[in-house]
Amino acid sequence: MPKFKLFAGRKGKADQAKNNRFVKLARDIYVQARRGGTNPDANYGLKTAIANARAIQMPADNIERAIKKAAGGADSVDYEDVLYEGYGPGGVAIMVKCLTDNRNRTAADVRSIFGKRGGNLGESGCVAYMFDQKGLLVVLRDEDNEIDEDGFMMEAVEAGAEDVVSGEESFEVITAPEDFDSVKGKLEAAGYTFETAGVRWLPQNTVAADGDNADKLLRMMDAFEDNDDVQDVYHNFEISDDEMSRLG
Repeated sequence: MPKFKLFAGRKGKADQAKNNRFVKLARDIYVQARRGGTNPDANYGLKTAIANARAIQMPADNIERAIKKAAGGADSVDYEDVLYEGYGPGGVAIMVKCLTDNRNRTAADVRSIFGKRGGNLGESGCVAYMFDQKGLLVVLRDEDNEIDEDGFMMEAVEAGAEDVVSGEESFEVITAPEDFDSVKGKLEAAGYTFETAGVRWLPQNTVAADGDNADKLLRMMDAFEDNDDVQDVYHNFEISDDEMSRLG
């Protein structure tokens, strides 16, 4: 399985990208609390959303405010999950996960983002077959690289992981969707924390993007990231370090 690269903004937009993630995670926390209750010990979806928020140092006040809003009920907003599929420049496959209170608005926004950057929104199922739904747990290596690679991989496999991908900055633990909660709990009990954790769509294979296509794809990712309704984007393209340097 190819190494999965997390959805993130381009270099130079780090602060704005973090603020965007705060907005998206606050919405996720709100939705999870509305659907399963405000006690994270009894609501695993909320517990995971809070953990993801804390992993990017989202202020505690933001987290508490989203939960209180969900508990209040008076000004509640009903969000629904929508997964859009389409093609980017060069025919790369893209899936866009949204939480929206207005499906028509979100569909129009997503269609516009695709169309203005050399892609097109497709029908449901048009690219999903190129992805597998998997649990993904990302464990960062510390500055001193003290995590023993062989030991960690053994612990992850014994906990039920399907695969562990070792990178220079992190380990990516891949699980079956139904095993995600169990593997996460066992690794947490062993003392590991996660940069991110969730069930995601991972590409079966990746394709290289370069030149004008690479530039348009990065601009497309920026536009999706800037849209509050978009929670995540899954894709099957890779851009080499040399190409990223060329694009600046």
